[in-house]
Amino acid sequence: MNKIVIAGATGLIGKQLVVELAGQEGVETHILVRRKPERVPAGVIVHVADSKDWPTELSTIKAEVAISCLGTTMKTAGSKAAFRAVDFDLVADFALAAKEAGARHMVAVSSVGASAKSSNFYLNTKGEAEAAMAHMGFDRVDFLRPGLLTGGERPESRPGESVAIMLAPLTDLLMVGGLSRYRSIPAQVVAQAIANLALTGGQGKHIHENDAIRTLAG
Repeated sequence: MNKIVIAGATGLIGKQLVVELAGQEGVETHILVRRKPERVPAGVIVHVADSKDWPTELSTIKAEVAISCLGTTMKTAGSKAAFRAVDFDLVADFALAAKEAGARHMVAVSSVGASAKSSNFYLNTKGEAEAAMAHMGFDRVDFLRPGLLTGGERPESRPGESVAIMLAPLTDLLMVGGLSRYRSIPAQVVAQAIANLALTGGQGKHIHENDAIRTLAG
């Protein structure tokens, strides 16, 4: 039985990922949440705990694969410090605790353009989180860097994002060559790619952008 644990299972990608994995034969899916979700697919094991207690929960689960779909927005967080507390601290703490509990494979949702050298606060934070996870000693690390996410149920209203999604079919046409990685992508496709990656063996650090994510989703 392949044990998989997901943090961020109530977000846009996380919710769809849970559905994808719930139907996989030979997979035991665990989700680590701070509040119990309203709906959970049959067979999924829910662990409700404050984030400071996640290491204890992870040591009990002993998953082989850890998946982070954690993330917030500057609007929701309210400040750079609060944003970093989720997108770096919480992500890195989850990954490290999963590694110490025996996880060998880490999969994390990042962002197109993520770089620890970026002068953009958002992209810098994402890049630093990637760098931290890459040096934790996992056998394999996969970072997915999607662009604008479309489809799915969003937990909050984001007018600017809604306009961008509406215009995506047109703006995507302008993104050719090296810009293709910035094209929009359905959250469902990202979830499918993660589900397939979670069942992939191998070693090393792997970065997946738009085209690669679509190929992985099949």
